[in-house]
Amino acid sequence: MTENNTSIGQIQIADEVIAIIAGTASLEVEGVYSASGSATDSFVEFFGKKNQSKGVRVTADSGEVSIEVDIVVEFGYKVQEVALAVQKKVKSAVETMTGLEVMLVNVDITGIAKNTKKHTTEEE
Repeated sequence: MTENNTSIGQIQIADEVIAIIAGTASLEVEGVYSASGSATDSFVEFFGKKNQSKGVRVTADSGEVSIEVDIVVEFGYKVQEVALAVQKKVKSAVETMTGLEVMLVNVDITGIAKNTKKHTTEEE
């Protein structure tokens, strides 16, 4: 959780909020087939709760944020280009929406998928 003290009080942003912003932004990038998550993410979704931060891990300290995003790339796209676009989109979205400084965005490509249903957060 990051904290920001203002003249009239304190603002706290939960890591989960940052993860949701990053996860949503990554799915908006052309060539991203889906987010890739852990077994825990799948378990949560099994019980009906949509996990918008699936495949995203956030480390926040003193107003600086590091983000790791796991994605599946759509077959036919250049993996390096998609990953770079995800880095830029996530960094921009988090900084714009939270005012925090994003130090790094690591993108892990966990798979390649044939295009049958784009931009889902379900594990393939």
